[in-house]
Amino acid sequence: MRLPRLFRTTPFRLTLLFLVVFAAAASAFLAYIYLATAGEVNRHADAAITREMQSLEAIYRRGGFAVLNQTIIDRTSGDHGFLYLLMNKDGQPVSGSLAVSPVEGRQAGDRQWASFRLNETDPDGTMIRRPARGLQERLAGGELLFVGSDVGEAEGYVVKIARALWGAAALVILLGLAGGVVVSRDVSRNINSLTGVIGAVRGGDLRARAEVRHTGDEYDELASGLNDMLDRLERSIGGLRHAGDAIAHDLRSPLTRLRARLEAAAIEADNGKGDPVGALHTALEDADNVLKTFNAVLSIARLEAAVEPPNPVVFDPGELAAGVAELYEPLCEDKGLEFRAELTPALQLRGNREFIAQALANILDNAVKYTPEGGAVMLRVRRRSSGDVEMSVTDTGPGVPETERARVIQRFVRLENSRNEPGAGLGLSLVGAVAQAHKGQLELDEGPGSVDGSGPGLRVALVLPKMG
Repeated sequence: MRLPRLFRTTPFRLTLLFLVVFAAAASAFLAYIYLATAGEVNRHADAAITREMQSLEAIYRRGGFAVLNQTIIDRTSGDHGFLYLLMNKDGQPVSGSLAVSPVEGRQAGDRQWASFRLNETDPDGTMIRRPARGLQERLAGGELLFVGSDVGEAEGYVVKIARALWGAAALVILLGLAGGVVVSRDVSRNINSLTGVIGAVRGGDLRARAEVRHTGDEYDELASGLNDMLDRLERSIGGLRHAGDAIAHDLRSPLTRLRARLEAAAIEADNGKGDPVGALHTALEDADNVLKTFNAVLSIARLEAAVEPPNPVVFDPGELAAGVAELYEPLCEDKGLEFRAELTPALQLRGNREFIAQALANILDNAVKYTPEGGAVMLRVRRRSSGDVEMSVTDTGPGVPETERARVIQRFVRLENSRNEPGAGLGLSLVGAVAQAHKGQLELDEGPGSVDGSGPGLRVALVLPKMG
């Protein structure tokens, strides 16, 4: 028979395990208390019996058998709380409160302890057997003396203590089971909420989110982490959908153009006309542009999926920026742009040198591409007051409206004023992916202002965290 789901939950099983361990420990503890208490009762009774025996032996040594016999008679008729039996040399009872010695197998000279039961009748006429304990010794004249004590009351007290402890243990176990049920229901309710969200997401509902109770416990941490993961998943899938649409849109024209040129070249070649070699070179350039687009998409996906930057090394960002500046300074001169570089030396970064170099090249490429003739481009590498390293490019181009700055970092997003420029809208997306992979940030701000009617310009900063 299958148990109810509540009793099959992990918290309830852990509760049962805890209760089993607790019950075992409590049993051992109670057994120790019982044995220790019972032992103490026996030791206390043995000590009292031994003292009484020594007292009677002293009387025997001083007055002989007759005086001892009279003392036994007196103490038996009194209220001394002991059991007595005085026997002659043949073992026949002489006086005392017992008719027969509880000690069996008597031997001369033996000093023997015995535990036995007293038969008593209560006021209702019911026979009661009470536990007792005694000591029997042979006196100097050969007579036998037995002194015992009724330990029933003390042992009954011990039994009451043990029963109370067992009752308390049973109550604790019952309360523990009840607590286990309550805890299991609470845990199951929270887990069911999370599994419900997972089931909804598995069914295709990417908007499902776990409830955060704002209690600051582990469930809130788990729910917050799950919600954050689902947010990133929803953004990633949305980005993939957008990327697929954008790829289809942006690559349709170059692929169509490539096919048309190849088809025209093939027709001209069949007619013995045209320049087949030139057509092939043009087709190769178009194919290279398509491959660059795909390579950029793969690089962005690799960076976004990476927990840390791949193949990190320690390098000087100023030295890296100087190498990139050497490539773009001639381009600025050819376009009539003023180019300056302010590079702080002896800085250190830890990251993927190639990706950071590509990101800086993308920023410079955009600056050169969109800054009109007569403008200026400034490359800076410096350390911020926080210790982070900033690599920024400032230009005097048309800039990016503040409302579009968050969107322009997304893949395949191109503003209207850049539709006629070459490119696929992946430059800043790669820079953003580099910043994310290096736990840094990408900042877009206004530039220095207008130059010859163009502006307000744009400042793009790649901020990477300091080492250590």
